[in-house]
Amino acid sequence: MTQTRNYLAFDLGASGGRAMLGQFDGRRIRLTEVHRFPNGPIQLPDGLHWDILRLWTEILTGIGHAVREHGEDLASVGIDTWGVDFALLDRQGALIGNPHHYRDARTDGMLQEAFRRMPREQIFELTGIQFLQLNSLYQLLSMVINRSPALEIAETFLGLPSLFNYWLSGCKVNEFTHATTTQCYDPRRRTWSDPLLAAMGIPRHIFGEIVPPGTVLGPLLPAVAEEVGLGGRLQGAPLQVIAPACHDTGSAVAAVPAYGDDFAWISSGTWSIAGAELTEPRIDARSLAYNFTNEGGAAGTFRFCKNIAGLWLVQECRRTWASQGRSYSWDELTQMAAQAAPFRCVINTDDTEFLRPGDMAERIRAYCRRTGQVAPETEGEVIRGALEGIALKYRAVLERLEEILGRRLEPVHIVGGGTQNRLLSQFAADVLGRRVVTGPVEATALGNVLVQAVALGHIGSLAEARQVVRDSCELLTFEPGDRAGWDEAYEKLQKME
Repeated sequence: MTQTRNYLAFDLGASGGRAMLGQFDGRRIRLTEVHRFPNGPIQLPDGLHWDILRLWTEILTGIGHAVREHGEDLASVGIDTWGVDFALLDRQGALIGNPHHYRDARTDGMLQEAFRRMPREQIFELTGIQFLQLNSLYQLLSMVINRSPALEIAETFLGLPSLFNYWLSGCKVNEFTHATTTQCYDPRRRTWSDPLLAAMGIPRHIFGEIVPPGTVLGPLLPAVAEEVGLGGRLQGAPLQVIAPACHDTGSAVAAVPAYGDDFAWISSGTWSIAGAELTEPRIDARSLAYNFTNEGGAAGTFRFCKNIAGLWLVQECRRTWASQGRSYSWDELTQMAAQAAPFRCVINTDDTEFLRPGDMAERIRAYCRRTGQVAPETEGEVIRGALEGIALKYRAVLERLEEILGRRLEPVHIVGGGTQNRLLSQFAADVLGRRVVTGPVEATALGNVLVQAVALGHIGSLAEARQVVRDSCELLTFEPGDRAGWDEAYEKLQKME
């Protein structure tokens, strides 16, 4: 009889986190939520931050819940988070300040300042990363320009998942998939980019070792094991801390249930990220022109992709309306959008106007007025415009992706929480004119668990892991339907970009 193995995956996103128990029977993985908690920005006098100590407390709580249910049978724990954000430690390993949130305004104007110090083309040649003002590079540059005392005394730079890994295991290393999102990493040399950091005036000594996804970092620190209820297990088989694909999209793509190489993937959530899986980074003039990025993936792969402002717009509308006394479920919003008239407006969801928290519905209306369109009036019209805008951006990214790679990518796999919005999935099939396969919903947590299982030798490879996904999850297929109006809307979007 095959032994069931248990792994604990923490998936921390911009709006919430959860601890998921993955149970693998040798063929299928079953995921069970053991702890869920909210997340979000905290505004302080010096800017927008993450409440990092509360997140740490939630991680300990989640491990404690899993230990009480499966303590002796729990093999490992892994953490993934969003990209780009980081912590700084002093020479004693203590956290210096509360990490900033990537939407903080301190990066305003930093792209222009970076290009003054090093040409845009050279930055891309060294890093292969798309230009977003939220990248770690521009956060660090803002600290250089403002002579941040934190940067002056810092001894160690750690991405946020690597900070939690350090607190769990005592191992101070950065993980490959997360390190690549910083725009401080050279994917050709497979290390930090010395010329870039020197040009920006960012101290090189704070950047330490980078380890691949699937690295076993070691057992829980004794004090942590004691706190979560594993004190009696210290002499037995310890709970191992594993660095999965610590960037959440890296974990999500590991769980794409694809065959072969000629598929496109979209990770759909607060952000949508669309791309292809490559064995080497693609750094050339067209990649730069289209602002594509080369981020690390599981098993030595690269995610050649582009960020799209995803369901963030819908989430912010819902949050604002709730604060005004109009609370809607996700299903209610989707139903209102389905009943609204199509193509009342065309929204470039990547417009900088939509980057920061706020009254998103009013921003959408203002955007429409500014671009000479009829502004949506009802909640359903606002949400439909946002969903259509996301789908139109999918087409823009996929067309450019295929142009660069010189081949057709089909099917399109959409994974993540956004797959629960079936209206958006159908919009995607309609605007792309090709088959869309959705699922798994819990792709990030599942990919996290799969990388842990591969690291411990319980699954042989990434290809085997994807077969486990196909055996474990319900997948839905959406065929192209009514394409009326999509081409005209797409032409309008192209003029707005």
